[in-house]
Amino acid sequence: MRRRTAGSDDHVAGVPARYVAAPASTGEAAEVLGAAAADELAVVIRGGGTKLEWGLPPRRLDLIVDTHRLTGVVEHAAGDLITVVRAGTALAALDFGPQRLALESPLPGATVGGALAANTSGPRRLLHGTARDLVIGMTVVRPDGTVTRSGGKVVKNVAGYDLGKLFTGAYGTLGLITECAFRLHPVAPAGAVVLREADGPEVGPLLAAIRAEQVVPSAVELDRPGPGPATIAVLLEGTAEGVRERAARLEKVLGGTTGDLPPWWGAYPWAPGGTGVKLTAALSRVPELLAAAPEVPVRGSAGAGVLYAAPTGDVPRTVELLRAAAVRAGGHAVVLTAPPEVRDAVDMWGPVPGLDLMRRVKDRFDPGHRFAPGRFVGGI
Repeated sequence: MRRRTAGSDDHVAGVPARYVAAPASTGEAAEVLGAAAADELAVVIRGGGTKLEWGLPPRRLDLIVDTHRLTGVVEHAAGDLITVVRAGTALAALDFGPQRLALESPLPGATVGGALAANTSGPRRLLHGTARDLVIGMTVVRPDGTVTRSGGKVVKNVAGYDLGKLFTGAYGTLGLITECAFRLHPVAPAGAVVLREADGPEVGPLLAAIRAEQVVPSAVELDRPGPGPATIAVLLEGTAEGVRERAARLEKVLGGTTGDLPPWWGAYPWAPGGTGVKLTAALSRVPELLAAAPEVPVRGSAGAGVLYAAPTGDVPRTVELLRAAAVRAGGHAVVLTAPPEVRDAVDMWGPVPGLDLMRRVKDRFDPGHRFAPGRFVGGI
């Protein structure tokens, strides 16, 4: 195990750490966290460092646990479409040949553990599900150093509590993820992208037409870079003959054309250091999110009811407008990342049902509130 005094770059959302530890195994991680518990150190987990500015700054920070040595594929059972991967492994480094882990990250350098901790998913979430759907087993080290395993290497495993679902999206507040088991999917032999530019009033009917045509798209993405029309991009995958037939049907229905993946595909619309907001809505009401702030760049998985906005200017007011529209549309608005002056002026999370239950879970897993204290919703 490697442990050192923190340097000037070892901070989380502007809060400096005192120490950095880099365990290379689950056993070493348990040793680190057990010692941290004995010394009552506040801990934040760091993977690729791509989302350290997400959420709120920790109330205090003594130790960063860096996962860059917890890397590699432990197992790839190709016949069962299953893999076990260490949490510090970069998503971009994973190569399963004719199979893929559909856990795409919009952020270069993101790790497996970081994607799970923040519950980030890419365009293929429409067909294959989100991070929470893809993980079927997990090994974690709890804040007191206890190693816990949940799930297994078969999709229908029902033994034990489903810690994978609990830790996914918890922002590292419940413990350290060290290994994950995932379901894989075959890489399709052929693919095509049907593109259609649309003005605001056209978006709703076009998205409804895509759903009604039942072409089973892998992804339905939308990009509106600012005032003006949006671009809808539909990814179709499968056999060459099947893709050609479905693309032709969709071209006819949408009045679109078949082309390549657009350069904006799978990327967030905000620049580094900007404000990023995640919006969700019922599928039929996605256009309401676009109409709420027509000048704001918006991009994301319209086919799954998930969009991302990049407000500028009067950001607090725009966040209020977007959040109100999302709630009316049956969804939510969460400020994922923002500069300090915006974080201080807005409610990052908005109303969260079940907050009392989440606090009780935190109390059970981390009674000292030492793991990422204050980073998550409600000050968890």
